Amino acid sequence: MRSTFLIRCFVTAAPLALAMPAAAQEAAAPVADQSQADADPGDIVVTATRRSEALSDVPIAISAVSGETLQNTGATDVRALNQVAPSLLVSGATSEVNFTARIRGIGTVGENAGLESSVGLFIDGVYRSRTGVGLSELGDIERVEVLRGPQGTLFGRNSTAGLINIVTKGPELGRFMAKGSATYGNYDFVRLDGAVNVPAGENAAFRLDGVWQQRDGYIKALTPGEPDMNDRDRWLVRGQFAYEPTDALKVRLIGDYSTRDENCCAGVLLGPVRGLTRQADGSALAGPNALFGLVQALGANYPTTTSADRRFEYAMPNTPGTRYTSDSDDWGVSGEISYDFGGASLTSITAYRDYKNKQGQDGDFSALGLLDRFNLDRRFRLFSQELRVQGELFDGRLDWLVGGYFSNEKLDVSDDIKYGKDFERYANCTLFSSVLPTAVLPSNPFCVNVPVVQATIAGLNALPAGDPRRASIGTLSSLIANTARPGFGSLAAVLGQPNIAINGTGNVDTRYRQDSENYAFFTHNTIDIIEDRLMLTLGARYTHEQKNLAADANLNNTLCPLIVNSVYQSLAALPCVTNGTAPDFAAGSPGTRFTDSEWTGTAVLAFKPIDTLLLYGSVSKGYKAGGFNLDFSALDRPCYVAFDTACAARLALPANSSGNGRAEASDLGFASEKVWAYEIGAKWNGPGIDINLAAFYQAYEDYQLNTYNGVNFEVTNIQSCKDDLGGGDRDNSAATGGCAADRLRPGVISKGFEIETFLRPHRDISVNMALTYVDSFYRENLVGTGGRPLSPVLFQLPGGNVSNSSRYAATAGISWTPDIGDSGLTGLVYFDTRLQSDTNTGSDLDPEKIQDGFAVVNGRIGIYGDKRAWGLELWAQNIFAQRYFQIGAEMPLQGSGSIGSVTAPVSAGFSATANQLFVGFPGEPRMYGVTLRGSF
Repeated sequence: MRSTFLIRCFVTAAPLALAMPAAAQEAAAPVADQSQADADPGDIVVTATRRSEALSDVPIAISAVSGETLQNTGATDVRALNQVAPSLLVSGATSEVNFTARIRGIGTVGENAGLESSVGLFIDGVYRSRTGVGLSELGDIERVEVLRGPQGTLFGRNSTAGLINIVTKGPELGRFMAKGSATYGNYDFVRLDGAVNVPAGENAAFRLDGVWQQRDGYIKALTPGEPDMNDRDRWLVRGQFAYEPTDALKVRLIGDYSTRDENCCAGVLLGPVRGLTRQADGSALAGPNALFGLVQALGANYPTTTSADRRFEYAMPNTPGTRYTSDSDDWGVSGEISYDFGGASLTSITAYRDYKNKQGQDGDFSALGLLDRFNLDRRFRLFSQELRVQGELFDGRLDWLVGGYFSNEKLDVSDDIKYGKDFERYANCTLFSSVLPTAVLPSNPFCVNVPVVQATIAGLNALPAGDPRRASIGTLSSLIANTARPGFGSLAAVLGQPNIAINGTGNVDTRYRQDSENYAFFTHNTIDIIEDRLMLTLGARYTHEQKNLAADANLNNTLCPLIVNSVYQSLAALPCVTNGTAPDFAAGSPGTRFTDSEWTGTAVLAFKPIDTLLLYGSVSKGYKAGGFNLDFSALDRPCYVAFDTACAARLALPANSSGNGRAEASDLGFASEKVWAYEIGAKWNGPGIDINLAAFYQAYEDYQLNTYNGVNFEVTNIQSCKDDLGGGDRDNSAATGGCAADRLRPGVISKGFEIETFLRPHRDISVNMALTYVDSFYRENLVGTGGRPLSPVLFQLPGGNVSNSSRYAATAGISWTPDIGDSGLTGLVYFDTRLQSDTNTGSDLDPEKIQDGFAVVNGRIGIYGDKRAWGLELWAQNIFAQRYFQIGAEMPLQGSGSIGSVTAPVSAGFSATANQLFVGFPGEPRMYGVTLRGSF
């Protein structure tokens, strides 16, 4: 499917929405508080502006979703918001706790703990420092608000792309309530949830929520004896206490704990599997992939799809005994106190969160043992304090707010990634595939046919002394000098270390500790220039951020430095996949401190020519702090003058500069991300219909890009140079295409428009439709952090669309809740859908990672007793079993190149061939089941 097809589908569906299912938000969200009890019952009430207001009166772009809609669409965490908010996309790869949120095509790519999200996440007023942390069970939800564009003058923590504000259901005074539900679905899905609300006198109440669920994996394990992958096993308990002794004082205390113990998340082989060769006209010729045949012969056991219309199977092998670990424990406490002094009110939110995640995976996604990652552990401990004072002056003509925020986060990361039991054999296979293909023998324990190598050496020795082919004699002789362990083992013996092991070595247990401290002051004020007609909003924020890093390297790959510091350094690629050496960085040592301060703000002019129409225009500046890449792959590799002619020039570069041949803490640093955003919009609140329109333009400076190369994370800031780089950003050189610091400009642009429509044609029917057009793209002449040349890995970025940003996304939905006769019974018919156009799911924009446009449809049909004392629902998600993948990446260590590199100009210096295999992380297949509800 293509973009044009999706637009045509949406436009065709729009006038038929009353008759056809399509998906989204509930038209009427629950009333936020008693002050809105007299509002139009059709109004959507939001509190994102720190005041209860009708959505149609708020001059910013917000999507508001009620808890009822989330329940109907089957939402249990933030990911399901994709179905009802087209400008939002939540996706992920190797772990469910590391998913990324994007708004208007912008988000922080990847799973590097050192990067905070461009999309802020708040749950009950408490900031969650990484979006993925909020993907645990959420329990009973009151509403969700998605604010689009940079934020910082209303909430304690700032963000550059937008913000998700989740409000859970709190205790209710003076009422006893108990409810629960039980669900059973395919893949043996079982979910139990319940809540009880107990009053404690007239002014206090307790509430307890609990959720438990399990499900089998939907990716079949092809390795005998191994469990299926991408299962679920999680639970949540949340207790709350509300106390309101007077009309002026309100107290809400919350404590929660959730845990997961899951076999998630596996990737699948993406087709088509092919080898590519550059033709004379610059095109790519596809043929068989010899590397695929090799890994299959070695025992990879990849499945291949036999269907021409799909790119993967829900099946994958794994190395025996290697589990996709996704375990987490998340708990926290918070207290919100508000007091109304009469002329002003004070709100205080104090919170502590402790989140631990243990991740492991089969690093090569096959039955071979090439890479093992058993213990990638992260722990976030965050204390935060927010204070706000707000009120009105001049008979309500000035609505003012001032606030302050403080947070302290302690982040601990330990990581391991080691060569597996089959790595040396595989490395020998790939080495000889390039130097002497006839000597590759997969059935040999070392993949080397020694007699063939010996015969080849004898033939080369017979050549005349000046024949250039004789140059390979020395290397080939070294590779079989030890015939008991030919290949890299023999090379180690030649270099004096015959007992060096490769398998099982690498990054054994590298540890990082990052302490972050943030404080900010903000204000947000609305002035009625012409009462109830012309309003001016002015907001400002000052943010100060400091991060301190300490790192302890535990690496035992001794073969890598041995080969690099020798005449055989050209063979170091595979033995040096994991660094062989890296220094420790003590806290306070040079380059381990990041400090930054920034002023940001917003200005909005809104005009209501009539009561039902709001027009507005805004300009905002957003900010997200820089920090450290918590991955030692970012360190400069050491160079040796005796064996590298360019080494002397590198070593002559100043300390703490890129490419100086020295591993320094400054190599891990990246700069702060900033954005200037412009928006115009209109909101019409008519009888039975609301329409919201917004057009936007956002320019990102030092955009923080995190790229996963199959083994390590590479972080850089994307900028554009005002000068023509002559193709230096599109070639295979890390030395060409730099830019002077005073010639930089924003490198990422996001522009487009959004339409949201809410229809209420009947008391029992609500219909929503929304369309987002986003052109999020990289400019030409790109450079990296500080104007450094762009990494060759990112050569396809200039002029390309930002990854995971679909040009078009549409959501639509219908909810019908009719009375059934006069018995008190009611029914439910609910459907929603999300359509999106083609998306490149890889941060380096390889064409092989493009996911074609697709649509996902959810539905729910139910019947309920009098006063909803009981209910029975049949539901399905992804009704039409749409196959799609969320993220595409290189299959680690299995090939190189893409169609983009093969078809690049010859002058760019890329190889004329490509044999890379690719892995994708699929979305869920069709899920269906039945839910029984009860309450009293």
